[in-house]
Amino acid sequence: MAAKPQIKTWSVAALLALLLAGPLLVGNYYQHLALLTFIYIILTSSLRTIYISGQLSLGHASFMAIGAYVSAILAKNLAMSPWLCIPLGGLAAALVGAGIGFPFSRLRAIYFSMASLFFGIMVTSSVGLAPKLTGSYTGLFGIPKLFGYSKAPYYYFFLLLMLACLWVMHRVECSRLGLTFKCVAQAHRAASSRGVNEAGMRILAICLGSFFAGVAGAGYAHYAGFVAPDTFGVMPSILLIVYLLAGGKSSFAGPIVGTAILYLIPYVMGGFEGYAPFFQAAALIAVVFFIPQGMISLPGQVRTWLRERGQ
Repeated sequence: MAAKPQIKTWSVAALLALLLAGPLLVGNYYQHLALLTFIYIILTSSLRTIYISGQLSLGHASFMAIGAYVSAILAKNLAMSPWLCIPLGGLAAALVGAGIGFPFSRLRAIYFSMASLFFGIMVTSSVGLAPKLTGSYTGLFGIPKLFGYSKAPYYYFFLLLMLACLWVMHRVECSRLGLTFKCVAQAHRAASSRGVNEAGMRILAICLGSFFAGVAGAGYAHYAGFVAPDTFGVMPSILLIVYLLAGGKSSFAGPIVGTAILYLIPYVMGGFEGYAPFFQAAALIAVVFFIPQGMISLPGQVRTWLRERGQ
């Protein structure tokens, strides 16, 4: 029985060693894909932080947009350091999250999802209101970069950023606060009867999830050097939900596995990038039918099947 935790520890250590050696093993193209995957893992995991409080956002990419635009505008127009602008982008996204969280906290299920969808559309549409600041719908160019044009520093930056964000989100989920989020999601009337501020918990979950999405977006802006509304539209938000559901919404590792597999495989297979939506839709349907607990549960189901076959 003691061997199982050791296997898990060694597996995590081997994966970390592999990730750290990434730039030594692959070229610029795969480093680019890897760091985008790190960004999407932050986004999907931050979406799950909101989800565990009982709210499924259909406009989560809009918080990435807020972080990206705020950080880019501050760095470009006020000549502020990108290292300072990135956390400020996250804070801006969290503040907006708190602002919409108050009216949204009374909405549940499909009503919350629809409201978040319209909020996301409103955010991406609002860039046209201040074209001199945002670059309007053609995008904002000339954003100061964190490093030069080499991919390796960005690879390590986003790897460390992802690990730090995941560590904080995991600590939150395992804390009393995370348990309260889950209680509100499962039985909000019972939680309220025990003195839990249900609306406050929902708003706090949105703030936390929005902050990490904003930080990811701000980091992306200073990597790409360019942002446009299409990057944060409805489709990216839908893809985040697909990654979450396919990976396993009940497990902290689910969105990590789902994002890594569904985002990377079409590109790794080469020549199939244009078919990525078909592949992702097929994977989601297969997961719903055959492994409803998500890809993260597949090894356990295989072990159970092998054990039953051996009996």
